[in-house]
Amino acid sequence: MPRPPPAVLASPAQARADSIGHLALVHVGKRLPLQVCHSAAGHYIGTTDAEGPVSRESVQYFRSYQAARHALETGHWQQRLNP
Repeated sequence: MPRPPPAVLASPAQARADSIGHLALVHVGKRLPLQVCHSAAGHYIGTTDAEGPVSRESVQYFRSYQAARHALETGHWQQRLNP
């Protein structure tokens, strides 16, 4: 039986429950774990692979690694719906 496309496999809520990046799954087709990432704009919740950053999943940027880690651990962050 053919496998459904990634967009059907995980809603934003399901991806979050599975601790994987929803945008990475839907737009790149990769199941990547959520993690704290950093850019010139600040820390954010996103995904990376061996080649580098894949997706910024959080709407927010955080001032510190610790603040972003706390948001990831407690679920107090907002999922971006579009890349």
